[in-house]
Amino acid sequence: MFSEALATLSTTSLIIFFLALLVAFAFEFINGFHDTANAVTTVIYTRSLPATPAVIYSGFLNFLGVLLGGTAVAFGIVNLLPVDLLVDSRSGASLVMVMSLLLAGVTWNLGTWYVGLPVSSSHTLIGSILGVGMANSLWNGAGLTGVNWGEVQKVGLALLCSPLIGFVLAALLLLVLKTIFRSPRLYTPPQGDDKPPTAIRAVLIATCGGVSFAHGSNDGQKGMGLLLLVLIGFFPLHYALTVNHPELAPTVLVAAGELRQDYEKAGVPLPKKVADNLVVIEDELKNKASFNDLTRDKETRWEVRQAIMAVTRELKKAEADQSLPAEFRKTLTDRRKKELLPAVEYVPLWVVIGTAFALGIGTTVGYKRIVKTVAEKIGKQHLTYAQGAAAETVAASTILIAAMTGLPVSTTHVLNSGVAGTMVANKSGIQGATVMKIALAWVFTLPACILIAGGLFTVGRLLIGS
Repeated sequence: MFSEALATLSTTSLIIFFLALLVAFAFEFINGFHDTANAVTTVIYTRSLPATPAVIYSGFLNFLGVLLGGTAVAFGIVNLLPVDLLVDSRSGASLVMVMSLLLAGVTWNLGTWYVGLPVSSSHTLIGSILGVGMANSLWNGAGLTGVNWGEVQKVGLALLCSPLIGFVLAALLLLVLKTIFRSPRLYTPPQGDDKPPTAIRAVLIATCGGVSFAHGSNDGQKGMGLLLLVLIGFFPLHYALTVNHPELAPTVLVAAGELRQDYEKAGVPLPKKVADNLVVIEDELKNKASFNDLTRDKETRWEVRQAIMAVTRELKKAEADQSLPAEFRKTLTDRRKKELLPAVEYVPLWVVIGTAFALGIGTTVGYKRIVKTVAEKIGKQHLTYAQGAAAETVAASTILIAAMTGLPVSTTHVLNSGVAGTMVANKSGIQGATVMKIALAWVFTLPACILIAGGLFTVGRLLIGS
């Protein structure tokens, strides 16, 4: 039970834990009004909805996005920082790592919001994680091994390409709309109290909802990943294996035995690393009806987790080996995704609900600074009805696809680049100064957060001693 895990912490550590939870939820709250302001810009500036109903509507869709968006992105975030570090480090160092990345993320997001600069919470969070990972490994004389660079490369590519995709596709979509719908009213900024036609208004409200839901499904998972790092950092043994469905222990045990048979039937030698870790799983889970039956004070739960993770990594390599029979590779995929990974890749229900509330409520406040930048300062003219619809349709589609594939992308940069693309396609002109500021923020957010998080970690380690 979680209450038993809490009882293992000293009073000081317990206070720091609840402070870490507060800061983590604060990051997601700030993410709500920082990033989601992009989603409500079009409906507010095209007068499709008044500001208050728009942000409440967006907040609700963000809430739903978190609840229904899955967990693939969350584990993309968690896997950036090898969680073994949080267990191998002394407890004091683990706490410093967690608090440093949290404080770095909140500091940068609040600072850029204050000046009305739309920056990516994704860049902020990832930079903070990289900062503490590298600082910790440098502190311990291990070079830059404290970061999962393979995962970083995949995430970095997604963050790099998604704004370009947003720019190009939004521009193309606007040009397509111009060839189909020729009413000049759609391509000129609203005048006075002019409101869009009913059909256009419905489209703009729908695309706003789409971006909000997509933002919740992608960015909400980043918040979940952040909270998982906090939980693993403080309670690695408790959260090593699923607390949502501890009854999966027999399923994992059976899967281990069947996996041996799968290799034998396919005539493929069982790799030594797989064989060794299957022995650990079988020895520890034998006659166990639940993961709760494992001894918590001897790190058995963590050993089982590590064995499961090692097996799944080897299975993933085998699945990509085209020299192996296709049916065998499919069987391995099913074993990995349906029987093994659910034991270690999960998000506690209270984390999902808490993240949904934090992001949804955050959406309803503090949005005005970013809204004004997006609507008035990217192009030389204000947003038109068609521009808003094109930019948000592309943004929602891109972000949802990324969420389904487990890639964290930036709502801010996908949508802002989409707006810029429509400005170019509509020949509305671009405000170079604003675009330059956004571009600089895009370039500098990652290194700035790496330095802030690394600096905070170093100061923290100096304070607690080496």
